[in-house]
Amino acid sequence: MDTLTHFFSSDLSLWGLFISSLLGATLLPGGSELVLVGVLKLHPELFWPALLLGTLGNTIGGMISFGMGRMLPLTKKLKHVEKVRHYGTPALLLAWAPIIGDPLCVAAGWLRLNPIYAALFMLIGKFARYAIIAFMLPSS
Repeated sequence: MDTLTHFFSSDLSLWGLFISSLLGATLLPGGSELVLVGVLKLHPELFWPALLLGTLGNTIGGMISFGMGRMLPLTKKLKHVEKVRHYGTPALLLAWAPIIGDPLCVAAGWLRLNPIYAALFMLIGKFARYAIIAFMLPSS
């Protein structure tokens, strides 16, 4: 029974991390970093699955924001959005950043930037952020 409890506990932790990461990357408020730390503290053996699922969820959430931006009609030029156009999809390496990350994803979608490159740069930036957090945790 103890193995079964551990399986469900770790499985639910990973699902919680995935959902928290996904929602935290949309315009909804969230703190997936704390969930990642909690999962890794409770289940250090889930280091790589937690890191990868957190990154995946956060990237999908960023792409949801990207899609929302893509649905907005193109209207007048906006000064800050033009900066995103200037730097292109590599700007999405900063999609993880508080305050600017979500609007950056929406702006990239609104500008109709390449969605494959957008997802790739989001994934790289978000993985780097989660990896730094995970590797900074003291090992148990």
